[in-house]
Amino acid sequence: MEVVSEAQAPDTVSGEEGRVRSGAAAEDKLVVRNLYKIFGNRPEVALQMLREGRDKDEILKETGQVVGVRDASFTVKKGEIFVIMGLSGSGKSTLIRLLNRLIEPSAGEVVVDGVNVAAMSKSKLLEMRRHDMSMVFQSFALLPQRTVLDNAAFGLEVRGVARDERERRAMEVLDQVGLASFAKSYPAQLSGGMQQRVGLARALASNPSIMLMDEAFSALDPLRRTEMQDVLVNLQREHSRTVIFVSHDLDEALRIGDRICIMEGGRVVQVGTSDDILERPADDYVRAFFRGVDVSKYMTAGTVAQKEQVTIFDRPEELVGGIHAALERLRLYDRDYGFVLDQHQKVLGVVSVESLIRCRETGAHRLRDALLPELGATVPSSLPIEDLIRIVVASPCPLPVVDENGRYVGAVTKTVLLTKLSKGVAP
Repeated sequence: MEVVSEAQAPDTVSGEEGRVRSGAAAEDKLVVRNLYKIFGNRPEVALQMLREGRDKDEILKETGQVVGVRDASFTVKKGEIFVIMGLSGSGKSTLIRLLNRLIEPSAGEVVVDGVNVAAMSKSKLLEMRRHDMSMVFQSFALLPQRTVLDNAAFGLEVRGVARDERERRAMEVLDQVGLASFAKSYPAQLSGGMQQRVGLARALASNPSIMLMDEAFSALDPLRRTEMQDVLVNLQREHSRTVIFVSHDLDEALRIGDRICIMEGGRVVQVGTSDDILERPADDYVRAFFRGVDVSKYMTAGTVAQKEQVTIFDRPEELVGGIHAALERLRLYDRDYGFVLDQHQKVLGVVSVESLIRCRETGAHRLRDALLPELGATVPSSLPIEDLIRIVVASPCPLPVVDENGRYVGAVTKTVLLTKLSKGVAP
């Protein structure tokens, strides 16, 4: 079905861009181009063999060189959670360490905000790590003799930030992760989940625009892991940090990721949203990852909403021809209902063919006069699918879905919902 706006052609939100997009395309925060890592003393020989089409097993057998990452290329959008996953030995942990040069790349580029990290001087690289790119590991790595507050402030202390300032900033992030009341406690007095929160707070204290997280929650029990996933998603939503998260857990990737990068044998096999990968797997390896997984339990109103569902009227006070033009537009696209949006893309309400005809007969000229008072309630894009089902079933018309700022992102109908749910379990 087609979206029709008052002044322009449809603006379709693609699944590939994920949750970070609302209207305009999200800007690239990090770009990886043709990135390689060869472990060994003759990387140039292995690189040449790769370019000739030889595989990693042949290279290892003939040269003793180990291919860690092979020709990886992808982009990460500003403000998204980008999950890298694959089987053990797929290269995911090597890849994330190449991004901040904890491991030196053998070839290729890592571009952050237009600057090639792979070509940075050691001093510039150190500055970036301290100020703009934090990393959280699986091990908590807390200093046992220091308080929670001192652990959270440790990175700022290394940077030479004055005590009052670093403690103020550390308290702010401890409050964000729910540990302000434990500031004077010591790591040994905390549970594993709380210790990982301290590690997260330490990474946040420098206010980085990018956070690298390598299996950060894998040491936690399932309950604590879910708790930390919620903390991360909420922090990302509130502060729009870009998060690159390595995981071997598909449930975790589906739960927190805007997009997922699947790796195999050092290669990036596919990048996309869970919907993209489920509906269009790149190969049998990717298909096997999702086989039998109930993806529907991770769906929200935002993931199933489509802009193509309902005719849209932008800036109703400027609609040429008023009620008559609105009726013609609904009839042209064979719709019973249409959403009315203001100039800020916020939903004013719903009109129907019948309400428009009534207004025309009374001499009214504005679309707002035809709004149906009992319809038009919006649902947030974050609404879980199980809650959405109940509302959709009870609604006689499509449901408008809005983002956290109240802007229209699409609509959900019974047909759309059933179609998505029918694809929810991978074959």
